[in-house]
Amino acid sequence: MIKELSTRILFSITFIVCFFVSINAQSAEESQVNLTTKQKSLIPIAALTARGELLELKPALNAGLDAGLTINEIKEVIVHLYAYCGFPRSIRGLQTFMEVLDERETRGLEDEIGEDATPINDVRSKYERGRDNLEKLIGMPLTGPQRGYAAFAPAIEVFLKEHLFADIFERDVLTFTERELVTISVLSSIGGVEPMLRSHLLICLNLGMTPDQLKEFIVIIRTTIGRKDAKAAQAVLDEVLENRQAN
Repeated sequence: MIKELSTRILFSITFIVCFFVSINAQSAEESQVNLTTKQKSLIPIAALTARGELLELKPALNAGLDAGLTINEIKEVIVHLYAYCGFPRSIRGLQTFMEVLDERETRGLEDEIGEDATPINDVRSKYERGRDNLEKLIGMPLTGPQRGYAAFAPAIEVFLKEHLFADIFERDVLTFTERELVTISVLSSIGGVEPMLRSHLLICLNLGMTPDQLKEFIVIIRTTIGRKDAKAAQAVLDEVLENRQAN
Protein backbone atom coordinates (compact mmCIF):
# COMPACT_ATOMS: atom_id res chain seq x y z
CA MET A 1 0.00 0.00 0.00
CA ILE A 2 2.80 2.40 0.97
CA LYS A 3 4.76 1.47 -2.15
CA GLU A 4 1.67 2.06 -4.31
CA LEU A 5 1.03 5.47 -2.70
CA SER A 6 4.68 6.48 -3.14
CA THR A 7 4.57 5.50 -6.81
CA ARG A 8 1.39 7.52 -7.35
CA ILE A 9 2.85 10.59 -5.64
CA LEU A 10 6.07 10.29 -7.65
CA PHE A 11 4.02 10.02 -10.87
CA SER A 12 1.97 13.10 -9.98
CA ILE A 13 5.05 15.15 -9.10
CA THR A 14 6.75 14.06 -12.33
CA PHE A 15 3.68 15.12 -14.29
CA ILE A 16 3.53 18.53 -12.63
CA VAL A 17 7.24 19.14 -13.27
CA CYS A 18 6.90 18.10 -16.92
CA PHE A 19 3.74 20.18 -17.21
CA PHE A 20 5.56 23.24 -15.87
CA VAL A 21 8.53 22.75 -18.21
CA SER A 22 6.12 22.36 -21.12
CA ILE A 23 4.16 25.54 -20.46
CA ASN A 24 7.32 27.57 -19.93
CA ALA A 25 8.62 26.37 -23.27
CA GLN A 26 5.62 27.77 -25.09
CA SER A 27 5.69 31.02 -27.02
CA ALA A 28 4.54 34.11 -25.14
CA GLU A 29 1.84 34.48 -27.77
CA GLU A 30 -0.33 31.40 -27.38
CA SER A 31 -2.89 30.51 -29.98
CA GLN A 32 -6.48 31.27 -29.07
CA VAL A 33 -7.20 27.68 -30.10
CA ASN A 34 -5.44 26.44 -26.96
CA LEU A 35 -5.96 27.03 -23.28
CA THR A 36 -3.58 29.68 -21.96
CA THR A 37 -0.74 28.80 -19.62
CA LYS A 38 -2.64 30.22 -16.65
CA GLN A 39 -5.83 28.38 -17.59
CA LYS A 40 -3.94 25.10 -17.76
CA SER A 41 -2.50 25.76 -14.32
CA LEU A 42 -5.96 26.16 -12.79
CA ILE A 43 -7.06 22.64 -13.67
CA PRO A 44 -4.66 20.53 -11.53
CA ILE A 45 -5.04 22.94 -8.60
CA ALA A 46 -8.84 22.67 -8.65
CA ALA A 47 -8.97 18.93 -9.34
CA LEU A 48 -6.43 17.89 -6.71
CA THR A 49 -7.92 20.18 -4.05
CA ALA A 50 -11.38 18.75 -4.74
CA ARG A 51 -10.01 15.22 -4.35
CA GLY A 52 -8.10 16.06 -1.17
CA GLU A 53 -4.85 14.83 -2.71
CA LEU A 54 -2.70 17.33 -0.87
CA LEU A 55 0.75 15.84 -1.50
CA GLU A 56 0.12 16.01 -5.23
CA LEU A 57 -1.42 19.47 -4.82
CA LYS A 58 1.84 21.03 -3.63
CA PRO A 59 3.72 20.74 -6.93
CA ALA A 60 0.58 21.90 -8.77
CA LEU A 61 0.48 25.03 -6.61
CA ASN A 62 4.16 25.67 -7.23
CA ALA A 63 3.64 25.23 -10.96
CA GLY A 64 0.72 27.64 -10.89
CA LEU A 65 2.74 30.34 -9.17
CA ASP A 66 5.66 29.79 -11.53
CA ALA A 67 3.25 30.04 -14.47
CA GLY A 68 2.16 33.52 -13.40
CA LEU A 69 -0.90 32.98 -11.21
CA THR A 70 -0.96 35.45 -8.34
CA ILE A 71 -1.41 34.44 -4.72
CA ASN A 72 -4.89 35.98 -4.67
CA GLU A 73 -5.91 34.21 -7.87
CA ILE A 74 -4.98 30.83 -6.42
CA LYS A 75 -6.71 31.66 -3.14
CA GLU A 76 -9.81 32.58 -5.14
CA VAL A 77 -9.69 29.26 -7.00
CA ILE A 78 -9.64 27.33 -3.74
CA VAL A 79 -12.36 29.48 -2.17
CA HIS A 80 -14.55 29.16 -5.28
CA LEU A 81 -14.48 25.38 -5.33
CA TYR A 82 -15.89 25.00 -1.80
CA ALA A 83 -19.32 25.64 -3.32
CA TYR A 84 -18.94 22.38 -5.26
CA CYS A 85 -16.93 20.08 -2.98
CA GLY A 86 -17.39 21.55 0.51
CA PHE A 87 -15.59 23.62 3.12
CA PRO A 88 -13.33 20.78 4.39
CA ARG A 89 -11.66 20.26 0.99
CA SER A 90 -11.35 24.01 0.42
CA ILE A 91 -9.87 24.73 3.84
CA ARG A 92 -7.35 21.89 3.52
CA GLY A 93 -6.39 23.28 0.13
CA LEU A 94 -5.83 26.73 1.63
CA GLN A 95 -3.75 25.25 4.44
CA THR A 96 -1.63 23.40 1.89
CA PHE A 97 -1.21 26.61 -0.09
CA MET A 98 0.01 28.38 3.06
CA GLU A 99 2.65 25.67 3.49
CA VAL A 100 3.76 26.08 -0.12
CA LEU A 101 4.08 29.86 0.27
CA ASP A 102 6.13 29.43 3.46
CA GLU A 103 8.44 26.96 1.69
CA ARG A 104 8.86 29.30 -1.27
CA GLU A 105 9.63 32.25 1.00
CA THR A 106 12.30 30.15 2.75
CA ARG A 107 13.83 29.49 -0.67
CA GLY A 108 13.91 33.23 -1.38
CA LEU A 109 11.05 33.25 -3.89
CA GLU A 110 8.81 36.32 -3.89
CA ASP A 111 5.39 35.72 -5.41
CA GLU A 112 3.00 38.42 -6.62
CA ILE A 113 0.06 38.94 -4.28
CA GLY A 114 -2.29 40.28 -6.95
CA GLU A 115 -5.49 42.29 -6.81
CA ASP A 116 -8.16 41.94 -4.14
CA ALA A 117 -11.81 41.59 -5.12
CA THR A 118 -13.48 44.91 -5.94
CA PRO A 119 -16.25 45.87 -3.47
CA ILE A 120 -19.76 45.34 -4.88
CA ASN A 121 -21.78 48.57 -5.04
CA ASP A 122 -24.83 47.18 -6.85
CA VAL A 123 -27.95 48.20 -4.91
CA ARG A 124 -30.10 45.40 -6.33
CA SER A 125 -30.89 42.37 -4.18
CA LYS A 126 -28.40 39.51 -4.26
CA TYR A 127 -31.08 37.30 -5.80
CA GLU A 128 -31.49 39.69 -8.74
CA ARG A 129 -27.74 40.01 -9.22
CA GLY A 130 -27.26 36.25 -9.07
CA ARG A 131 -30.09 35.64 -11.52
CA ASP A 132 -28.59 38.15 -13.97
CA ASN A 133 -25.15 36.57 -13.67
CA LEU A 134 -26.61 33.15 -14.32
CA GLU A 135 -28.44 34.47 -17.38
CA LYS A 136 -25.12 35.78 -18.71
CA LEU A 137 -23.49 32.42 -18.09
CA ILE A 138 -26.15 30.34 -19.82
CA GLY A 139 -26.88 32.91 -22.52
CA MET A 140 -30.64 33.02 -22.13
CA PRO A 141 -33.28 34.59 -19.86
CA LEU A 142 -34.62 32.63 -16.91
CA THR A 143 -38.39 32.71 -17.28
CA GLY A 144 -41.33 30.55 -16.32
CA PRO A 145 -42.07 28.57 -13.16
CA GLN A 146 -39.39 26.70 -11.21
CA ARG A 147 -38.95 23.06 -12.14
CA GLY A 148 -37.10 20.01 -10.88
CA TYR A 149 -35.04 20.39 -7.74
CA ALA A 150 -35.74 24.15 -7.63
CA ALA A 151 -39.48 23.49 -7.33
CA PHE A 152 -38.95 20.56 -4.96
CA ALA A 153 -36.67 22.53 -2.60
CA PRO A 154 -37.07 26.27 -3.32
CA ALA A 155 -34.58 27.26 -0.61
CA ILE A 156 -31.63 25.80 -2.52
CA GLU A 157 -32.58 27.75 -5.64
CA VAL A 158 -32.46 30.95 -3.59
CA PHE A 159 -29.12 29.98 -2.06
CA LEU A 160 -27.69 29.29 -5.51
CA LYS A 161 -28.76 32.66 -6.87
CA GLU A 162 -27.85 34.73 -3.82
CA HIS A 163 -24.64 33.03 -2.77
CA LEU A 164 -23.06 31.09 -5.62
CA PHE A 165 -23.96 33.34 -8.53
CA ALA A 166 -23.90 36.65 -6.62
CA ASP A 167 -21.49 36.43 -3.68
CA ILE A 168 -18.98 34.18 -5.43
CA PHE A 169 -19.28 34.70 -9.18
CA GLU A 170 -19.35 38.50 -8.83
CA ARG A 171 -15.88 38.58 -7.31
CA ASP A 172 -13.62 39.87 -10.07
CA VAL A 173 -10.36 38.21 -9.04
CA LEU A 174 -11.23 35.51 -11.58
CA THR A 175 -13.18 35.89 -14.82
CA PHE A 176 -16.37 33.95 -15.52
CA THR A 177 -14.39 31.70 -17.88
CA GLU A 178 -11.75 30.97 -15.25
CA ARG A 179 -14.43 30.21 -12.66
CA GLU A 180 -16.15 27.82 -15.04
CA LEU A 181 -12.85 26.09 -15.80
CA VAL A 182 -12.37 25.61 -12.05
CA THR A 183 -15.94 24.35 -11.75
CA ILE A 184 -15.68 21.69 -14.47
CA SER A 185 -12.34 20.59 -12.98
CA VAL A 186 -14.03 19.98 -9.62
CA LEU A 187 -17.09 18.28 -11.11
CA SER A 188 -14.93 15.98 -13.25
CA SER A 189 -12.88 15.06 -10.19
CA ILE A 190 -15.61 14.22 -7.68
CA GLY A 191 -17.70 12.13 -10.09
CA GLY A 192 -21.37 11.21 -10.02
CA VAL A 193 -22.53 14.71 -10.98
CA GLU A 194 -22.84 14.32 -14.74
CA PRO A 195 -25.95 16.57 -15.13
CA MET A 196 -24.10 19.44 -13.45
CA LEU A 197 -20.96 18.81 -15.49
CA ARG A 198 -23.08 18.84 -18.65
CA SER A 199 -24.59 22.20 -17.70
CA HIS A 200 -21.24 23.78 -16.96
CA LEU A 201 -19.63 22.47 -20.14
CA LEU A 202 -22.44 24.20 -22.01
CA ILE A 203 -21.71 27.37 -20.06
CA CYS A 204 -18.04 27.10 -21.06
CA LEU A 205 -19.06 26.96 -24.71
CA ASN A 206 -21.44 29.89 -24.24
CA LEU A 207 -18.60 31.92 -22.74
CA GLY A 208 -16.51 31.34 -25.84
CA MET A 209 -14.40 28.31 -25.01
CA THR A 210 -13.89 26.06 -28.02
CA PRO A 211 -14.40 22.30 -28.31
CA ASP A 212 -10.63 21.94 -28.77
CA GLN A 213 -9.99 23.79 -25.51
CA LEU A 214 -12.41 21.51 -23.67
CA LYS A 215 -10.73 18.46 -25.20
CA GLU A 216 -7.42 19.86 -23.96
CA PHE A 217 -9.03 20.18 -20.54
CA ILE A 218 -9.90 16.46 -20.62
CA VAL A 219 -6.29 15.58 -21.41
CA ILE A 220 -5.08 17.49 -18.34
CA ILE A 221 -7.75 15.82 -16.18
CA ARG A 222 -6.63 12.42 -17.45
CA THR A 223 -3.00 13.11 -16.58
CA THR A 224 -3.83 14.71 -13.25
CA ILE A 225 -6.43 12.39 -11.69
CA GLY A 226 -6.62 9.35 -13.93
CA ARG A 227 -8.21 7.70 -16.92
CA LYS A 228 -11.45 6.60 -15.23
CA ASP A 229 -12.58 10.11 -14.29
CA ALA A 230 -11.33 11.55 -17.58
CA LYS A 231 -13.26 8.90 -19.51
CA ALA A 232 -16.46 9.80 -17.67
CA ALA A 233 -15.90 13.51 -18.33
CA GLN A 234 -15.10 12.79 -21.98
CA ALA A 235 -18.40 10.93 -22.36
CA VAL A 236 -20.30 13.97 -21.06
CA LEU A 237 -18.34 16.31 -23.33
CA ASP A 238 -18.97 14.08 -26.36
CA GLU A 239 -22.70 14.17 -25.61
CA VAL A 240 -22.67 17.97 -25.23
CA LEU A 241 -20.80 18.51 -28.50
CA GLU A 242 -22.97 15.99 -30.39
CA ASN A 243 -26.20 17.64 -29.21
CA ARG A 244 -24.79 21.07 -30.04
CA GLN A 245 -24.05 20.00 -33.61
CA ALA A 246 -27.50 18.47 -33.97
CA ASN A 247 -29.11 21.76 -32.95
